[in-house]
Amino acid sequence: MIKLLAKVLALVVLSLAVAAPVAAVTFLDSERIVPIGAHSTTVSPTLDGFVEFDAGPLVPRVRLPLDAPAGIGVQIRVGESEITNLEQLIARDAVIASQPQGEIAALRGAIVDMARDAALRGLGVALIVAITTTLAWRAVGPRRRREIRLSARRPGLTRTATALGVAVAVVGAVFLVSLPERPRPDDTTWAGVREVFPELPDGELLGDLQVAEGASTSGGRALVEGALTTYRESLEFYGQLAEAATEIEVRQPEEGQTTALVVTDRHDNIGMDPVARAVADRAGASLLIDLGDDTSTGGAWEEFSLNSLAREFEGFDVVAVAGNHDAGPSVVQQMDDLGFTVLDGEAETVGGIDFIGANDPRSSGLTAGYSGDEPDNIATIRSQDDALTAAACTGDPSSVAVVHSHASARDLTESGCVDLVLSGHLHRQVGPEEVVSPEGAVTTRLTTASTGGAVYAFALGSKLRREAQVTIVTFEDGRPVGLQPVSFMPGGTIEVADFTPVTLGDRARPDAARIDQE
Repeated sequence: MIKLLAKVLALVVLSLAVAAPVAAVTFLDSERIVPIGAHSTTVSPTLDGFVEFDAGPLVPRVRLPLDAPAGIGVQIRVGESEITNLEQLIARDAVIASQPQGEIAALRGAIVDMARDAALRGLGVALIVAITTTLAWRAVGPRRRREIRLSARRPGLTRTATALGVAVAVVGAVFLVSLPERPRPDDTTWAGVREVFPELPDGELLGDLQVAEGASTSGGRALVEGALTTYRESLEFYGQLAEAATEIEVRQPEEGQTTALVVTDRHDNIGMDPVARAVADRAGASLLIDLGDDTSTGGAWEEFSLNSLAREFEGFDVVAVAGNHDAGPSVVQQMDDLGFTVLDGEAETVGGIDFIGANDPRSSGLTAGYSGDEPDNIATIRSQDDALTAAACTGDPSSVAVVHSHASARDLTESGCVDLVLSGHLHRQVGPEEVVSPEGAVTTRLTTASTGGAVYAFALGSKLRREAQVTIVTFEDGRPVGLQPVSFMPGGTIEVADFTPVTLGDRARPDAARIDQE
């Protein structure tokens, strides 16, 4: 029994001796493409204990110490961007840097993914070694192993076996040393960021930040100073707005009631996410309703927007639809990956509330938008309205309809088959308004203004470009009982609207034949 345990232990030690270096080398030679801000970046692990950000020759490299085990560091190499204006690009990155939690989570996920893949590869190689060793051991058999042991005691063979062992060790060491590495310049001189930019404000993060000295630092000074100005202004404006939002007076839910927060048309303005979260906390909300247009183009480089929203509302149930500017598959796929419930035309129950809705069927450019009079747009919107109306009136009952544009729910609103229709798209508030169906059922509709304070499809900046808004929805027994919009002005003031009760009654259930006829 003891001999068997010794053999198993030796096999485990051998397997781990193989797995550890294989996993380490695989990890250090790994890289992932991660969208950060407006860029596609290449992320790779290092062993220098720093997070280094390399944005190319025009901008100085910067790094921060990373408190990670085994001195693990990260190198982030910035690639191309879909934004072609350099000053706009840096200004946008500066705003994103003022709310970096979503990007940090994405980087952390990439490093964990690389470490997991490396560990699995190491375990796979160790398993192969263990199986091969076991099979070889059994194939040789006890008699032959005894002969080998006796032969190995001869002086000549002992020297030969020793030499062979040393040769194998040397070859293995040479192999490990010769593996490709990402060379780092030994002559790089790093200086504290305040030594290079003494005008920076105090702060724990900036106190640890280091800048690589060189031509890019001096030559890109104007660009960096512009970015720092945008960063400071964004941090100050949205920080003060979020602080003010923690003190607003909103209606508190009564016993048996729950609340949700509506956001829409954020258009990449992640600065408003902590502000919206502060309102949600004041209202005691646990559900987020996202009406779409979280991005400006739907590009993969805009993943930072939904990363920020998910990070800020961590722990919330999220019901979402994509807007006309969330064109392409990227946004909907990311919503799904983040755990959002993306409505697709069928009834969904989230947080005890029955929802129905669908993504906007249209797509639009960054600023040009689209013409609502185009036949194709009219046809797709009408088709979606017909489908949602049929599903709500003849399928499983729904209480709240969630669409990006109210044009997708005109007939649905007039049918009386839902209690409430929530929409965005117009970047201004419309309603709340009650609509009475032919059967006498009442549906309330409300269009919430842009949460990002967007002008056209652009909202990201150091301050609000126009009035921004969120809406608090109060529910009781799974049905909406009240609405309360909260608006934020470009000057930094907050206006809380009066609480508007939602009229409830029996929802209409017209027969399918009448709906088909209409």
